[in-house]
Amino acid sequence: MSVIDNELFAIRDDSQVENLSRFFKTGIGQYGEGDVFLGVKVPKNREVVKRIWKDCTLQDVSESITSKYHEVRMASLFVLVQIFRHAKNNQELKEQCVNLYLSNTEYINNWDLVDLSCFEILGAWLFDKDRTLLYDLALNGKNIWEQRIAIVSCMFFVRHNQFDDCLAIADILLHHKHDLIQKAVGWLIREVGKRDETKLVDFLSTRYREMPRTMLRYAIEKFPEAIRQAYLKGLK
Repeated sequence: MSVIDNELFAIRDDSQVENLSRFFKTGIGQYGEGDVFLGVKVPKNREVVKRIWKDCTLQDVSESITSKYHEVRMASLFVLVQIFRHAKNNQELKEQCVNLYLSNTEYINNWDLVDLSCFEILGAWLFDKDRTLLYDLALNGKNIWEQRIAIVSCMFFVRHNQFDDCLAIADILLHHKHDLIQKAVGWLIREVGKRDETKLVDFLSTRYREMPRTMLRYAIEKFPEAIRQAYLKGLK
């Protein structure tokens, strides 16, 4: 086992396993079916990574990211984020991180694993590059996790006041059937609205009546109640 596995196994907490398994929907037919937990919550996971990441290699990440244990996969992603972030101007190392990430998306297979890693790696990497990759993931992703990666990676752009790709990918996913995609799209376009409300209002103006209800609720969450109700009742 890698150092990542060893550290996470050392702080496992069996009393938390049932609650985490239920929260991340691991039952038969649910989106996290079959996932296995050690009972390590995110703050503890981050504490471990903060302590060990400098001693970890990409090989350690490569070994641990395929673990059957959810928290080990999470820790491997946190380590990868740290390696990428601290690579600074080392473009070769950054590209290696990105390639490792993209070659293991089948193991980045729950919403928390996606949301805590993709914009830190893919979003940051693509900030000054062509972003066709994200459109391809949105259109042709193998599963909902790759499609969620496509939209949530745009958080990096949104935080730098670049909104066009986020809204374009939101359009691609506008009629998606899965609530985890609907929530992610609504969340991201809400983030656009927090920085430029006009952009969000313009986007919603021709789309809000056709958007899934969950997506719309997430998108308008920060609006005043009267405006929220007008959208929900189709009166805007």
